Amino acid sequence: MRERMSASLAPPRTAPGPAAGPGSGVQAFPGQDKPEVSGRVLIIVENIPASMDHRVMKQIGTLLQNGHEVCVITRKDPRNEPHKARRHLRLIEYPPPPEPNSLSGYLIEYGYSFFAASALAVRALFAGRIDVVQFCQPPDMYFPLGWLFRTIGARVVIDQRDLLSELYTARYGAGRVRFHAILRWLERRSHSGADRIITVNEYLRKRALAASGLNADRVSVIRNGPVLDRVTQARADSSLRRGRRYLCCWVGVIGRQDRLDLLLRSVHHVVHDIGLHDCEFAIIGDGECLAEAKVLASELGLDDWVHFTGWLPEDDVFRYLATADLGLDASLQSEVSPVKAMEYMAFGVPFVSFDLPETREISEGAAVYAEAGDVEAHGRAIGHLLADVTQRESLGAAGTAKVRDELAWENQARSYVRVIGELCSGAGRGRGHPRTRP
Repeated sequence: MRERMSASLAPPRTAPGPAAGPGSGVQAFPGQDKPEVSGRVLIIVENIPASMDHRVMKQIGTLLQNGHEVCVITRKDPRNEPHKARRHLRLIEYPPPPEPNSLSGYLIEYGYSFFAASALAVRALFAGRIDVVQFCQPPDMYFPLGWLFRTIGARVVIDQRDLLSELYTARYGAGRVRFHAILRWLERRSHSGADRIITVNEYLRKRALAASGLNADRVSVIRNGPVLDRVTQARADSSLRRGRRYLCCWVGVIGRQDRLDLLLRSVHHVVHDIGLHDCEFAIIGDGECLAEAKVLASELGLDDWVHFTGWLPEDDVFRYLATADLGLDASLQSEVSPVKAMEYMAFGVPFVSFDLPETREISEGAAVYAEAGDVEAHGRAIGHLLADVTQRESLGAAGTAKVRDELAWENQARSYVRVIGELCSGAGRGRGHPRTRP
């Protein structure tokens, strides 16, 4: 039930104490007494470690480049280590909860993470002024902290990347109507306590407007495109084809809602029904359903064609994408704008996906779509594109242009830093913003 970014921060690990001072064990925000600081931003991210959350990492980089100081509350992970020396950045880590494998497991995870983050956030209030707190959602559970921060004059921004109720339905079906209603209530409660809301697409923006009552100019779409500077540094590596003519890539965290089962059945159609054997399929990432996916691949007779790489750092992911002939997606979540799609497009890689509104919104002219859930049509589209180099080149060029002109983080970052800057300039000057209803 978590939204995570595709495959690829904190000084002391000890939580800050109640007061900053010699011998207290507390470290305030770096440089908190320096007048040139634009603002002090606290980010709380729960679903994965900050270092694995590419959107958070891009946001942190943008804030630091624009003179802000950043503190991040996140679960502890060895991959956070390289980021701890970054100037004006502090990560406060808490021990990670057990990886959930059931609905009750997610409830335990979210409850534990809420109390851990709350304790660290309250202590952070005593370590230095906080101008803006950003909650990365889902889960939609931090509104009590929002009340606290707004009471002391800080501004609250929600970064809504997905919808918990839709994730729940994608994973567990449409049953348990009462539980679904609780998730929608949490969503409304969270949004109603925000000063600003940013979302990754227009579908989520409309939902946030309805739930929050904020004026339209207080809810913004800030997409999650790749950083072009890092894309241009990547180089192709023909060894990744493992001796085959074509390389097709799927990139992501392997959750139940990502429907890797459908993708593998599509690949089965390509290999065993269409008879396209000279193609390597790289599944890049890990997650709760990785083991199941490997078993299914074996059952479908795909071990010779499908390679599971596990989690890879961004540099290695981008080597794959710089080499790939085709990108793949098999999600059925109509409200999601897949990050992987924008990464494929940045590299000029056309892709095949199911025909979903938000996917088409970001990739029209850069992809081929199959009817949602039709794995044979999906497989036929893969076969047709691999056989037509001219179409691949045309789709790839359209995708590259769309990312360069619109979707790249360099473009989106301007909107993000403007939102944070406006909130910082208004912090401590009274509460709230005009809403369309009481």
